[in-house]
Amino acid sequence: MSIQISDDTNGILTVRVSGRLTESELTDLQNRTAAAIGTHGRVRILVFAERFEGWQRGRWDDFSFEEQYDPNIERMAIVGDRRWKDLALIFTCKGIRPFPIEYFTPGEIEKARVWLTGP
Repeated sequence: MSIQISDDTNGILTVRVSGRLTESELTDLQNRTAAAIGTHGRVRILVFAERFEGWQRGRWDDFSFEEQYDPNIERMAIVGDRRWKDLALIFTCKGIRPFPIEYFTPGEIEKARVWLTGP
């Protein structure tokens, strides 16, 4: 698995995820996101799931990051292969978290960026 996170000056975090996601990698991503929130206050997140292979078996039941930092996330756009859409939206708890989350296919990258930067 590989996770890369970059931070732009507009408070948008770009995350690139490939391979199979592990719990420790998610924790690292959450820690880096928390640091960006500390810098910017509020952020929007753009996730690119490139050559994504799913999630490693494990316990995915720690919601402490969400409890503490969700109020500082304005929106999340996920760009990935259509086959991961339903599972990605379940994994990110779309409809339960206090900010909107939308899924886009690789051909809709510009649409994702426009949605992410909207009101």
